[in-house]
Amino acid sequence: MSGKRDYYQVLGVSRDATESEIKRAFRSLARRYHPDKNPDDAEAETKFKQVQEAYAVLSNADQRRKYDMFGHDQPGGSPFGPGGFEGINISIDDLFGGGIESIFSQIFSGGRVRRRSRGTDLLVNHEIPFQTVFDGSEESIEIDALKNCEDCKGSGSRTPEGVRECPSCDGRGRIQRIEKAGFFTKQVVTDCSTCRGEGRLVSDPCGTCKGEGRSKKTSQVTFTVPPGISSGTRLRMRGHGEAPRGARGESGDLYIQIEINEHPWFERDGADLLMALPLGFVELALGTQVTIPHPDGADLRIKVPAGSNPGDTINLPGRGLPGGRRGRGSVTVLLKLDMPKKVSKSLRKSLDSLKDEIGTDFDSLEDSMKDEAQRRRRG
Repeated sequence: MSGKRDYYQVLGVSRDATESEIKRAFRSLARRYHPDKNPDDAEAETKFKQVQEAYAVLSNADQRRKYDMFGHDQPGGSPFGPGGFEGINISIDDLFGGGIESIFSQIFSGGRVRRRSRGTDLLVNHEIPFQTVFDGSEESIEIDALKNCEDCKGSGSRTPEGVRECPSCDGRGRIQRIEKAGFFTKQVVTDCSTCRGEGRLVSDPCGTCKGEGRSKKTSQVTFTVPPGISSGTRLRMRGHGEAPRGARGESGDLYIQIEINEHPWFERDGADLLMALPLGFVELALGTQVTIPHPDGADLRIKVPAGSNPGDTINLPGRGLPGGRRGRGSVTVLLKLDMPKKVSKSLRKSLDSLKDEIGTDFDSLEDSMKDEAQRRRRG
């Protein structure tokens, strides 16, 4: 009678679990016990191998059927051969990158796992005018990136016969060795130094790319900038990054970081717009209406009530930026007192004559200060 734990218990799923439930449970447990996250932890390493073994059987329809019928003591012995299951190399990238099925299919097909690389991601900055935040736009940029050589189709070799499997790693691109750490042993996987992790050697290099398999190419990339976008947003263009070496894998992604040019007088706060409106004493005292251009195409009309004070704000809902939770944001106008830079003699004389009417009454200054504090706190 086998002393192994039930595979369903190892993954924490029921015996009638669906394929997606089994896969989800495996990914969660494999990430938890992965050696990269638990260095020098023998217990985590053991659990990681148990989780791999359980998933290797339950993710294969034929092996799962046999296991459901016979358990661990199925006729013909272990599906992993006389050596039993010893674990396979699964990186953290594999756990997030969707490569699990192809890895485990190698266990039952008898093939060797060949390393598939991924091209490098690229990041470029792209400036847009403030107006684009309102309207959105179709933009295009030119980028220089390493792409598959057209002459050798990315193989790096002048002829198909000029590429052979690396004998040092048997085409895997990685070398596995066992190291002792005290009473324990651990498995260490590194890139093969002979083939630089590619799993192949080129003996007849392509004359165009010198065996690299890639060359610099300039391409035009078109993308959409949605209304309401913020500075620092990165737009992802799948597959527009650099190609992997040897055409073995997917191209990387292109990230376009958006930077928005400043507006002459508006400042942004999410979907809201803030602006300062400098007015003279007369306009603040008597009230006025100001009309200014607005990026949405309709003039912004600001009605300033009589008796306004510097520091008062006027809120104009629905005239901010698109993309807010309730549609467009608001425009908040901060009233400022626009003092003349120079005071002429005639103006000084006029102001002196009005000092008793509009000047500060210092005898009641404390009362005025109290009234202002109360008004501010209520606001």
